[in-house]
Amino acid sequence: MASRVPIAEDITVEADSGGHTDNRPLTALLPAVVGLRDALTRRFGYSSRIRVGAAGGLGSPDGVAAAFALGAAYVLTGSVNQASVEAGLSDDAKALLAKADLADMAMAPSADMFELGVKVQVLRRGTMYAGRACQLYETYRAYSGLEAVPADQRARLEREVLHASLADIWAETKQYWQGRDQAQVARAERDPKHRMALVFRWYLSKSSRWAISGDPTRRTDYQVWCGPAMGAFNRWVAGSFLADPANRSAVQIARNLLEGAAVVTRAHQLRTYAVPVPAEAFAFTPRRLV
Repeated sequence: MASRVPIAEDITVEADSGGHTDNRPLTALLPAVVGLRDALTRRFGYSSRIRVGAAGGLGSPDGVAAAFALGAAYVLTGSVNQASVEAGLSDDAKALLAKADLADMAMAPSADMFELGVKVQVLRRGTMYAGRACQLYETYRAYSGLEAVPADQRARLEREVLHASLADIWAETKQYWQGRDQAQVARAERDPKHRMALVFRWYLSKSSRWAISGDPTRRTDYQVWCGPAMGAFNRWVAGSFLADPANRSAVQIARNLLEGAAVVTRAHQLRTYAVPVPAEAFAFTPRRLV
């Protein structure tokens, strides 16, 4: 029986999303995975149909409608939910998200896979996190340890990037790892390169917490995972009740996206039957839905 039952019956295809992403366009990625699903279903004779959903870059009714047209069984939103009233992000960070446009994102080093050079997509507008985090990674790549970094460069990192001394950061980092994983401390004392990585990862980890707590002294260091869907969403809701972050509940965001996608889909269906559908029929203005 195990040979005929798939490991998962719901698989989400993640395109150009916030956070960890390969920045692949949904229009290229989703059909490829749907095709692979069909091929494997035939090969292994699965009796149940595997549902393939879409995520990444979905911030407007047009985008959601396009995902369904491509064959998505469901859609999943991420970036736009961070601006919702239910999100744990600070009001200050949510206000930054509400101002984001399509190109206000950047790739920056990931805290959990810093040494591997893995990057995440984050908000660029209103914060200097991406540029500062990249400076730390370039320094990590260039030198064998903190002591090998020229004194003037170390001072510049402390003054312009970390806003704290390397000694103080290491003391805090050492205390943290002693209570969590002492092997990390032992390795750092043997390997200057690893100690430098832990010190730099302090900034990458703290930056997310500053965005959550809304620390006004570290506003330019906020790390907020965000994809282009946020810009698409802000353009769509401009002038509507959802333009105000205080009205952006997760339920209203989801219902308006789905209702709007249905409107767009109906208009497109009529157009395929040669009905002269006006351009206004494809526009859906957000409204309070119950």
